[in-house]
Amino acid sequence: MKKYGVKPDPETLDIANTAAKQKEVMVVMKIYWGDPREKLCEAIDSIPLSCMVVGNRGLGTLKRAIMGSVSNYVVNNGSCPVTVVKHH
Repeated sequence: MKKYGVKPDPETLDIANTAAKQKEVMVVMKIYWGDPREKLCEAIDSIPLSCMVVGNRGLGTLKRAIMGSVSNYVVNNGSCPVTVVKHH
């Protein structure tokens, strides 16, 4: 965070901490720079994670084919169970 001048958002940290306490889970937040597909898979192994939840932007078939789907890549290449939450 120091290297890139990024400061944590207190509101986001509070939301994550509150949810973690209520659900009795451990929430890990890290910042990675680079291709999100590769960095999410890297995070699974380096932290290590027992599971991951990722969002889905709801791209159409054509856009997904052109741009690629991060969630699809992580589901197929991640070394832990991955849950995809679809955009409504």
